[in-house]
Amino acid sequence: MAAPIELFCWKGSWGLPSVDTDSLIVLAYARFAGTPLKVHKISNPWRSPTGSLPALKTKEDGSFSQPSKIIIQLRKQKYNADYDLSAKEGADALAFISLLEEKLMPALIYALWVDPKNYAEVTRRWYAENISFPLNFFLPSRMQGQQLERVRLMWGNSTLEAGEEAEKELYADALECMNLLSQRLGSNRFFFGDSPSSLDAYVFGHLAPLLKIRLPSSRLQQQLKALDNLTKFCSNILSLYFPDESQEGRSQPTSRVQEGSDFDHEPYKRHKQLLSVLVAVAAMLGYALLSGIVAIEHVKEERSTGNSSIEPPDEEEA
Repeated sequence: MAAPIELFCWKGSWGLPSVDTDSLIVLAYARFAGTPLKVHKISNPWRSPTGSLPALKTKEDGSFSQPSKIIIQLRKQKYNADYDLSAKEGADALAFISLLEEKLMPALIYALWVDPKNYAEVTRRWYAENISFPLNFFLPSRMQGQQLERVRLMWGNSTLEAGEEAEKELYADALECMNLLSQRLGSNRFFFGDSPSSLDAYVFGHLAPLLKIRLPSSRLQQQLKALDNLTKFCSNILSLYFPDESQEGRSQPTSRVQEGSDFDHEPYKRHKQLLSVLVAVAAMLGYALLSGIVAIEHVKEERSTGNSSIEPPDEEEA
């Protein structure tokens, strides 16, 4: 029996199979194409074969990151959700995917990672609670910095910071994109008829987090919810292709997909617990030494020319 294709992705919550847009794109495309995957939903990107999430691992061709590269690899394995698209439909799909990445993605990153209220109360809290100790102390902040730089590159503004002006412009572009998607979808079930394609996977990956994550600063979220056909589109994909995500943060394998987790094997669990304890002890000991709570005394050993003897150290005077 051939070794299964393995997918490593961010775990889910809020009724989503994953909280991460790129992971959602790959998960949706794999379901649309009927790909038999062994899925590892994890919360530590360093446990993936590429050091990032999502990541696809194959026996023959190695490992791949980024949705576009993963989708290309799945197509090489004969799992192609775009097989029935005409040349024109294929070109339209590529055009709309580019529009999503140019107009909607920067606003989505801003809403989740740059907006101070959303980041502090939702994004950072979720990652800090789900990433294992001690990574949860610094990894969310590092990820926020990476996402801010990503928005700056996308938007061509190296000094972009959170603020009303930046939010207004980013959200205006996002609303324009969502309106165009809504017009293209119309009353159809999917963008190109009765079967989902790569475009459906990309749209779902971008819109589902915005629709399902509970955000205190919800301006962009409310704009999406006003477009009924797009909200119905996301809900239909969740119910049809991810029916086991009704409980937040939990998912069960379907008949074609086997899923793993951080604790698939008991030895790994014990190793992880032991590592956490050792790191905690080392941190506490280092703090105690630096703060002077604990001091190390040196015992002086004296040797006589004749019989060797060890004299006790001098006692300190009271």
